[in-house]
Formats: sequence, structure tokens, C-alpha cells
Amino acid sequence: MGVDVGSKSAKSEPNVVPLCDILLVLLIIFMVVTPMIQKGATVTLPEAKNTIDQPEPGQLPTVYIKRTGEIFFESTPVKDLNKLPDMITEKFDEMQKAGEKKVLLKADVDIEYGKVVEVMNKIKDAEIEVLGLITEKKASD
Repeated sequence: MGVDVGSKSAKSEPNVVPLCDILLVLLIIFMVVTPMIQKGATVTLPEAKNTIDQPEPGQLPTVYIKRTGEIFFESTPVKDLNKLPDMITEKFDEMQKAGEKKVLLKADVDIEYGKVVEVMNKIKDAEIEVLGLITEKKASD
């Protein structure tokens, strides 16, 4: 606040510079932290030598199979595996995305192979054209 000596009235002008500094710092924090937030279930992925870079989970609809055998579509638990094709179809209807239908499958390294194949069959029942299996890139031997 400043006082004008000539007119004997007080001028009230808020100093917004510190407020702008705080907002910019918060913006930078959110920009740095947001990409690190992982959606969906946590699984330990198997390693593979020959991998192709694909979109990250979160950019495409993703099905997760945890070590315990629990199945998640995005972050929603799938109690009945027979409902998975309907959930996938609803997701694509919401997205209204043109082009081929792609779904990613992220299964824990310790899950039995039969369970993975069973889930893959249910995903294909939703008329999915491309099914991507997510693995970790194997470090050089």
C-alpha cells in the first residue's frame, strides 16, 4: 500500500507478483509429476528381446492380469470374465475412435499361460483387431 502525500488518500494496490510465482511453481510441479502417475493394476512384466515400441498403457484400452489372477480393465476389476467383451465394446463406443480397434494386455510374469490365453480369447470376442502384449525390454546379455 502506498500513501499519496498530496491528496491524503490511501492507494490499495495488491502485489500479485508473489502469487504468480507460486502459481508457476505449482504448474511446473504438476507438469513433472503427471506423467509419472501410472493408471491401472501393478504387474511384474516378463522380459523380451525383440520388442516394438507401442503406445503406453493409458493411451489405449488396457487389460491387466495380476499375479493373484485378478483381472482389471483399465482400473475397473473384472469379476466375471464373460463380461469383459461387453466392457471393451462399451469403452470403444465411448471413445468413438475411427480406425482399427487396439487393446493392450499387461499380464504378470508369474501368471499361468492358460489364464492369459483365456483372457486373450475374451478380448478377441469383442471384435478387437489388434491385441498388443506388453513386456519389459530385456537388458543386453
